[in-house]
Amino acid sequence: MPGNSRRRGAMRKPGTKKGMQVGSGGQRRRGLQGKGPTPRAEERTSHPAARQSAKKQKSGATQTPRRSSTERGRPGTTETVAGRNSVVEALRADVPVKALYVAERIDNDDRVREVLRIASDRRLPLLEAPRSELDRVTGGAVHQGLALTLPPYQYAEPADLLETAHEAGESPLVVALDGVTDPRNLGAVVRSSAAFGAHGVVVPERRSAGMTAGAWKTSAGAAARLPVARAVNLARQLRAYQDAGLFVVGLDSTGEMEIADVAALTEPLCLVIGSEGAGMSRVVSQACDLVVRIPITREVESLNAGVAAGVALYEIARARS
Repeated sequence: MPGNSRRRGAMRKPGTKKGMQVGSGGQRRRGLQGKGPTPRAEERTSHPAARQSAKKQKSGATQTPRRSSTERGRPGTTETVAGRNSVVEALRADVPVKALYVAERIDNDDRVREVLRIASDRRLPLLEAPRSELDRVTGGAVHQGLALTLPPYQYAEPADLLETAHEAGESPLVVALDGVTDPRNLGAVVRSSAAFGAHGVVVPERRSAGMTAGAWKTSAGAAARLPVARAVNLARQLRAYQDAGLFVVGLDSTGEMEIADVAALTEPLCLVIGSEGAGMSRVVSQACDLVVRIPITREVESLNAGVAAGVALYEIARARS
C-alpha cells in the first residue's frame, strides 16, 4: 500500500545506480584538475611535425639554427663558412680555422685541390664527413661539399690598448666605431688602423659588427696583429679614455673644423667614426672633445667608415711624423 516502506521492494539496495547518491566520490574534484602543459607539436605522435622530426633524426639531417649577423662575432660564438669560393677566400686571407669539413666522395676541382693544399701546409684539422653532417654544421646552407668553422674571436679589453701603447713607448692612438654594422667596414678600419700605427680598435657590444670571417678577409691579415676590443657602453668608455688623458675626436660631416687643422693630433688620441648613413649617435657625439670633418665635394654626401678611417688616420700619421 502507498507509504508503507516496509513492504518488499520498497527500499533500493545500497550501491545501485538509481537514486540519489551522497557526494560524487571525487569525480568532480578530479575533473577540475589540470592535465599539465600542452606538449609541443614534435612530441605528439599523430602530428605531422612529429613525423617530420622523426624522419630528420633518422636520416641524421637535423639542422642547427642559424645565427643572425648581430650574433656572429660575439664572444664565445663560432662562425661557419660554407661554399667552395668562400672557403678558398677565407683560407687565402689566413682566417683562423677551428675545423675544415670536406664531404665524402667530393668531386675534385681546382678549388678543392687548393683547399686541401692550404690545409696540408697549415696543418689544419681536416674532417671528412657525409653531406648530412655538413648540412648540420652549416645549418642547411649551400656548402658544395666544403665548410670550415672559426674559433671564437678573443676580444681585448679597452684598457689593454693603452697599455700596449705605453709598453711600446708611443703616444696612444685608438680608433672607436659607433654604429658600424658591416663587417667589411670593420675589417677595412682594422687594416687602416694597423697601417697608420694605431694601437687598437674599439667597438660597442650591441648594434655593431663583430670580427666575423668577412671582417677577417677584409683586414687582409691585419686582424691577427691589431687587437679589437669591445666596450659595454661606448660613450662611457670614451669618458674613461678622457680620464686617462686621451683627446677624443669625432668625425662628422658637420664638424667644427677640418681634421688637418686640429693641433691635438700629436697628443694621446681617440678617433671616433660613425656609420655612413646615421653618423655618430647623439650620446657619443656629446662625449667627444671635438667634432671635425673631412673636406669632400658637395656632390658626395659622406664616406663609408673604412674610407673615412683611412683618410683621417693618414692625417694623424702625417701630423705625428
